[in-house]
Amino acid sequence: MNDILTGMAEALRLILTLDPTLIEISLRSLEVTVSATIIASLISLPLGAWLAINRFRARRFVIAFLNALMGLPPVVVGLLVYVLLSRSGPLGVLGLLFTTSAMIIAQVIIITPIIASISHQAIRELWADYHDLLISLNTTRWQRIKALLWDGRRALLTASLAGFGRAIGEVGAIMIVGGNIDHATRVLTTAIALETGKGNFALALALGFILIALAVVVNLALHLLSKTERSSLW
Repeated sequence: MNDILTGMAEALRLILTLDPTLIEISLRSLEVTVSATIIASLISLPLGAWLAINRFRARRFVIAFLNALMGLPPVVVGLLVYVLLSRSGPLGVLGLLFTTSAMIIAQVIIITPIIASISHQAIRELWADYHDLLISLNTTRWQRIKALLWDGRRALLTASLAGFGRAIGEVGAIMIVGGNIDHATRVLTTAIALETGKGNFALALALGFILIALAVVVNLALHLLSKTERSSLW
């Protein structure tokens, strides 16, 4: 019990004194996760809307496949990205392996199906309400997509937040493609795994506290900026 209390006290000391290692790792985690979330959202939100308003023969299969990809094992994604970016791989010439760019690519692949599936569900309900109106206005498909994305922006924000939460806690894929290199690709989750294995529980706890704090703060900030809760009161 004393060891646990001592470790927590040391973890709090590291946080309160703004330990340079903690700051560096935390900023890198935010850089990778926020970049991946933005890129995945730019891909997934229009894709979800497009699937909601279009009818084609393989539509049900595409939607089912997209939902199935939500459970894609992260280590498998990491392995595939590793193979693609390795020296003998088709994209090895880019030299992206063991960089933050490789970590962002892996996270984008992991969270894109999640954001797309959630956004598709939200847009499908909106499309049922606005279908007749948008058709009567003789709008193009792109105009319909833009209108639905704008009107459903609060629900779509939740989809992006779900992707962010999944990405910031990811460890398997980014460990494989990033290599957990100190001062280069080490992020919160990989650092926690490393420090726990080394028995450095104080630093591991400090990193864990920051990871939880970042997830909570980013979610609260986005909800406040979008005025989600305030709008729901009226």
